[in-house]
Parts: sequence; structure tokens; C-alpha cells
Amino acid sequence: MLLSLLLFFGFAVIKGLIYMVKLMLGKRPKINQKTVLKDIYQLGLMFLVLAIVVVLSQRTVGTPRIDGENAISELREVEFNGRKQWISIRGEDQAAPILLFLAGGPGGTQLAAVRHELHELEAHFVVVGWDQPGSGKSYGSGKNMTHDDYLADGIELTDYLIDAFGKDKIYLMGESWGSYLGVRLAEKAPEKYTGLMTTGQMVNFLETERLDYSKAIELTFRSGNFKMMNKLIANGKPPYFGKDITFKIAPYLGVLNDEMARNPNIHNSGYNTIRDILSPEYGILDKINFFRGIVYTFNDVYQQLYELDLCETTPALDVPVHMLIGRHDLNAPTQLAEEYFELLEAPHKSWVWFEHSGHNPWINETDAFVREVLFFKSLFTGTR
Repeated sequence: MLLSLLLFFGFAVIKGLIYMVKLMLGKRPKINQKTVLKDIYQLGLMFLVLAIVVVLSQRTVGTPRIDGENAISELREVEFNGRKQWISIRGEDQAAPILLFLAGGPGGTQLAAVRHELHELEAHFVVVGWDQPGSGKSYGSGKNMTHDDYLADGIELTDYLIDAFGKDKIYLMGESWGSYLGVRLAEKAPEKYTGLMTTGQMVNFLETERLDYSKAIELTFRSGNFKMMNKLIANGKPPYFGKDITFKIAPYLGVLNDEMARNPNIHNSGYNTIRDILSPEYGILDKINFFRGIVYTFNDVYQQLYELDLCETTPALDVPVHMLIGRHDLNAPTQLAEEYFELLEAPHKSWVWFEHSGHNPWINETDAFVREVLFFKSLFTGTR
């Protein structure tokens, strides 16, 4: 399907290039009415085929089957607060506890990434991925989203899962932006959650950006990358507002991600974006929106988060908390997470360092991460 899309654009580009080359050579192409009509017909036919391919790609999405009498593996379109959005549901036993994974972003989709990286959890949980409004398959529902809208939809999704699977409570797992969202959901409705696990913990968004920016300046100076350093200086210090926030934050996050990628202490660094975007969960439009969410939703929502600080808003939770933190995380400064953990009051709280991880222990050290998740689960069920 993606090949058909490329062929369509390739055909149009080749036609245009041939016309331009002839003009450059002084050979103005003769305009023949039959040829023009033929070209219009061909382009129209290819456009029709493309439209059919796009529609079919959106209608035939799915998630790989899990065999078993009581297994579940499906994508569902749901609607909360007037916003249509998508979830993936995967597990070997529908009677198992529910684990809702909150992706990073805002605007990020990790339906496929979670399936690939954390598939072992499907033997112990029903793992639910959520394309939040403005991300991936739910991109179209993300217009004018606010921080409170994400909380409202998260609570609605929680209630939906509790009702659909006949549970009293579910588990939450949040990474990066999702870690902040998880804390606020647990604060808002503690009676709905057995426990909260977070990784890449975000605490104070404005201070995070300031620290990230300063670290990137330091790294570019030390490495002699003065071109990038000058670009960062020209952009100015965060916070940023307006329509180009993503493109001002991306350069210094890129510096930090490159540094983590080069760090020999970090195992399996980085996302497998090509693998994820080619996964069957995404149709052609979803693949495009995979990137649109990262750029546009992030731009619109992130500037709303600068005033938020968990140390001020949520010093206590009535839900057990397990923080799984990469020792070498440069994206979400670990000192902020440590400060929050120290002041946080909760019925149970625990902290685990992942010595060979950066921002994504669930990717960098998957086996160890899964073991910690199952240990946390055993505190409440007695079994791993």
C-alpha cells in the first residue's frame, strides 16, 4: 500500500522533471490536447487507485493475533468526551489484571513499540495501549486539547476498561509525558488504580527544558560543535511560545539523544521508528499522523505545561508508586525525579535505577524492566 503511494508521487515527479528538463534545453514541449487528456486520465486513475489504497489501509489495520482460548488481541475505536480515539488491547488471558500504558509526548504514539518491546507482559496482564487525542490513530481528535482534557479522557478510558473487563481497579504505567499524566490520574481517582509505575519521570516541565537546554550548550561546547551551539544560542533559552516550539526544542533534545546514543553504558539505545511505523497497527494516514502528532500536537500542548510542577500540585498519592529510572537519562533530568520521589507521600513507594538505560529503560533494558514490573505486581497478587 505504501508502495502505491510512492509510485503515484514518483509518476507525478517524473512527469514534472521531464517537462522542466525540456524547458531548460530550450525545447518547449508541444502541447497536444490528446496527450494532455491522456495525462489527466492517468493521473486521475492513479489518484483514484491511491484513494482506494489509503481507505483500504485504514480499514485493514490490526494487531497480530495472540493464540489462546481466552486471549485477546484487537484494536478498538472508542469515544470519550466527544473525541474518537484508538486503543490496542493485548493479553493471553482476558481475566488477567489490566495494565494501561500511557505514551510519551504529548502527541506520541507507541502502540506498536509497546507490543514489540513489552510483549512478555502480555502473559501477565491485558496490556492496553492508548493513542491519546492528537497522536497516531487518534490524531484527528486532538484539536484544541488541554491538559485537563487528557485527564478527563484518561479517567473515561479507565472507567471503560474497568467496565469492559469486570475489574475493580487497573494498573497504570506512564513514560515521559505519560509519567506525569499517570501521576495526575492516580491523584484524581486513586480508587480506580491498583498501582502506578513510571519511567522517564517528568516533574517540572519548565525546569526540565531549562536544564536540557543548558546541558546541550555544555555538550556542544565540549565537543566543539559550535555550529549547533550557535543555533541553540540564537533560538534563545526556553520557555518558547507560538507555532515553532517543536522546532526550537528539537535541536537541543537532538543533542541530548545523540549523547545518550553514544554512551556505551546505555544498551539498545533509541526507538526503532521504521519498525514501528511499518507495523500493522497503522494505516497510511496513521503513518503520516505518526509524525504530525510529534510535531503539531506537541507544539500546541507542550507550551501549556510550563507552569505544572508535581512537587507543588501532587505531593501525595493514595496509590502505590514504583519509579523505574534510567541512570543516564538526559531527557528528563533525574535530579528532578529524585527530588519529587523524596517528598512524595504514598502508601508504598519504591525507586529502581537501571544502570544501562537512558530515557527509556523499557527499551534499553527490557528484560530487567519486565522483571521489575512483575515484582511490583507480586506485591498485590502474591505471584509474578
